[in-house]
Amino acid sequence: MPNRLANETSPYLLQHADNPVDWYAWGPEAIEQARAQDKPIFLSIGYSACHWCHVMEHESFEDPSIAGKLNEAFVNVKVDREERPDLDQIYMNAVQLMTGRGGWPMSVFLTHDLQPFYGGTYWPPTGRMGMPGFDQVISAVSEAWQNRREQVFEQARELTEHVRQSGSLGSAGKGLSSEPLQAALAMLPRTFDHQNGGFGSAPKFPHPMDLRLLLRHWRRGPRDEVLHMVTLTLDKMARGGIYDQLGGGFHRYSVDARWLVPHFEKMLYDNALLAGCYLEAFQATGREAYAQVARETLDYVLREMTGPQGGFYSTLDADSEGEEGKFYVWTPGEVDKVLGSQAAKTFCYVYDVTEEGNFEGRNILNLPKTIEECARILSRDPIELAQELAESRAKLLSVRNKRVWPDLDDKVLVSWNGLMIDSMAQAAGVLGEPRYLAAAEAAADFILAHIRRDDGRLLHAWRSGRARFDAYLDDYVCLANALVTLYEASFNERWIDAAVGLADVVLAQFADEEGGGFFYTAADHEVLIARQKDVQDSSVPSGNAMAATALLRLGKLCGRSDYLHAAQATLESFMELMGRHPTATGQMLIALDFHLGPTPELVLVQAADRTETSQILSELHRRFWPNKVLACRPGRGESRGLESLFAGKEAGSEPALYVCHDFACQQPAIGTAAILAALDELSPPPAAPR
Repeated sequence: MPNRLANETSPYLLQHADNPVDWYAWGPEAIEQARAQDKPIFLSIGYSACHWCHVMEHESFEDPSIAGKLNEAFVNVKVDREERPDLDQIYMNAVQLMTGRGGWPMSVFLTHDLQPFYGGTYWPPTGRMGMPGFDQVISAVSEAWQNRREQVFEQARELTEHVRQSGSLGSAGKGLSSEPLQAALAMLPRTFDHQNGGFGSAPKFPHPMDLRLLLRHWRRGPRDEVLHMVTLTLDKMARGGIYDQLGGGFHRYSVDARWLVPHFEKMLYDNALLAGCYLEAFQATGREAYAQVARETLDYVLREMTGPQGGFYSTLDADSEGEEGKFYVWTPGEVDKVLGSQAAKTFCYVYDVTEEGNFEGRNILNLPKTIEECARILSRDPIELAQELAESRAKLLSVRNKRVWPDLDDKVLVSWNGLMIDSMAQAAGVLGEPRYLAAAEAAADFILAHIRRDDGRLLHAWRSGRARFDAYLDDYVCLANALVTLYEASFNERWIDAAVGLADVVLAQFADEEGGGFFYTAADHEVLIARQKDVQDSSVPSGNAMAATALLRLGKLCGRSDYLHAAQATLESFMELMGRHPTATGQMLIALDFHLGPTPELVLVQAADRTETSQILSELHRRFWPNKVLACRPGRGESRGLESLFAGKEAGSEPALYVCHDFACQQPAIGTAAILAALDELSPPPAAPR
C-alpha cells in the first residue's frame, strides 16, 4: 500500500510513496506524532536526480527489515531539498558540524523540538568498508534515545546553538573597497588547472560565477593570463563529456579532472549559469564557438526542459534503466548502424568512440582534438567536415531520443527559473534571437500568474497544477534580477514594475536590520530552529549575493536610494567574508565590482523610425559591458518607476543616447553615427577573435 507520500507533488517524494517505510512529509502531523509516541524523528533529505539517494532507497528504504526497524523506533520524515531548501540548509549545517562533510542523501535524527542530535549522509544497509551499517545506526540511536535521553537533549541543544551561530554571518559595515576583488584575483590562479582548465582537481565543477568574475577583472585591465583562464576552461568543457555533444546542455560536474566523465544529471541552474557565461565570453572575445554553445544549451532547455505553460523544469536524472549515463553512451557498432561505415569512421575518430571505450566499455562523446585539427589530420575541408559532423549528430540524436529516457523532475522552481529567464533574456539581445525573448517572457508570465499566493506574495514551487511553499529569498531576488534583464532585452516596462514589487517585499520581509544583509526566510515564515542567511555560493549564487545584484540594478534604473543603500549595506556586511573566501563568494564579488563601477545609466530615447534604434541596441547588446544599466523608450512610458531616469529626455527626429552617472547626465549623443562613436569610446567592441 502507498504511504502518505502518495499525496505529494514532488517527484522525489513520489518515488518513495511505495516504500515500506511509514513516511510522513514535513509538517505538523509528523511533529505531533513524534511527541504523542515519544519517538525521535528520522529526517531524510534528498532530491530526484541524486544517484546515492536512489541507492539508499533501494538498499534500505525498500528493505522490509530495515523499514520495520525505522517504523518501530522513529517517526520518519522525507523531504525534497529542492522544495524545502530552508530545511536543507539548517540540517546540512548540522551534519557538517557533526561529521565535517555533507551531501545527499542526508540523514538526521531530531528531538521532538526538531533539534538535531545525530546525522550523516549515505549509510549502507550493513557495515562495509569501514562504514557503519544503517541497521547499526538505527539500533545505536534508538538505544541512546531510550537509555541516555538527557545526554541526547544536551547534545541537541549544543548543536542547535552552533547551527544558529553559523547561520547568522554578517557584521556592521566598514566601507567598501576593491581589496576582496584583488584577493580573488590572487587566489583563483593558484587553484587553476593550466592543462585542463577549471579550478581544483577531480571531481571538477564548472564554477561559472568565478569565470564571470574573471571576465570582469579582464575588462578592467585586459590581461591575457586572466582571459586565458576563462577561455581554456570554456573550450575544454565544451569539448568534454560534461557537455552533451549531441543534444546540447551541460551535465552536473566531471568526476575526473579533464571534463570527460560527467555525473550525468542535468540541472536547470547549471545550464542557465553556463549559458550566461558563454554569452559573456562571446561578448568579450567575439568567438562564434561560444555563441554556438550558448545556443545549443538554450535550445536544449527549450526542447526538453520547458513545460507547455512556459515554466522551466528542474532536472533530468543521471540514471536510465537502472544505470548511470546509459542514455548518453555509444559503441562503434551503434554509430555504424546509424551513420553507415564511412561517416561512422569519421565520427568515431573525431568524437573518441573506440572498441575499448572510455566509460565502462562504452563511449562518452567528446572532442580530444578540435574540428579544425581533425580536418588537417584527415585532409578534409574544415567547413565540409563540420557540415558532415552536424548531420551525423542530428541522426544520432534522433536515434538516442528513442531510448529509455532518464526521469524528468518537472517541478517549476521560481529561483532556478529566474536564473534561466535571465540567460534567455540576455541571449535574446546578445544573439538577436527572438525565440529566447519569447521563452523568457512566457516563463515570467507563468510564474507571476500561477506561482503566487492570493495576496500576491510569491510561492516557491509548482507542479501538476499546484503551487506550494512560501517563497525564499533566492526566489524573490533571482526573479527580480531576471525581470531587470528581461526589461533590458524588451523594454517592456511592466517587467520593471513587477521587479519593484518583488524588491519591496524583500526589504520588508527578509532584511536583517541589525546584522545587515537578508535572511533566507521571510519574517512570517514557518518558525524553524534557526533563521539562516544564504551568503556563500554553492552550485547557485547565494541569496544575499543575488539580492545585492538585483537591488543595485533596480536601484540604478529607478533611482531608488533605499534599494541602493540596502545593497551597499549587504556588501559591507560580507566584506570580511569576501576577503577570506573569495572563491565561495563569486556572485557577491560580481555585485561589488558592479557597485564600485563606473556603472553608468544608459538612456536611449528612440526616434519615430525605430530601425536606427534597433541597430544601436544590437551594438550595445553585443558588447561586453556588464557594469551598466540600460533603458529605452520612444517617448512617454508606462512605468512610474522609470520616470526619474527619463525625466527631461524627449524623443526627437533622431535617436539620442544619454550617459548618466547617479542620474547626472552628460550632453546626449544624437544620431546613429554619434551614438556608435560614443559607444566605441566608452566600451570598445571585442578584438577580432583569434
